[in-house]
Amino acid sequence: MTTATAGTDLSRATQLFHALSDETRLAVVEMLHDGERCVCDLQDALDVAQSRLSFHLKVLKDAGLVTDRKEGRWVHYALNSDTLAELLTIAGDLKPSRRVLAVRGGRACCD
Repeated sequence: MTTATAGTDLSRATQLFHALSDETRLAVVEMLHDGERCVCDLQDALDVAQSRLSFHLKVLKDAGLVTDRKEGRWVHYALNSDTLAELLTIAGDLKPSRRVLAVRGGRACCD
């Protein structure tokens, strides 16, 4: 496990931030904020081709940000609250500390 701070797995952070680094995927997450949605609703609202939406949903699903359930021929997607909590923890770990670096001998570290 590669770590920047005691609690941050950089590989996992990269996967989550990559999944959220696309406007369409962020729109999907925003749409799912109010609850589960059928893939047909997502496709209509986002006005994207089914194959493109499937790609974006796979990225979100592989990162664990969304879950799916099949009902007949339709697939319904929902946000995974555990992964969103994990994301908040990772983002919190990236917050700068309030610690001030000591200046040695009155000069900056790179002088």
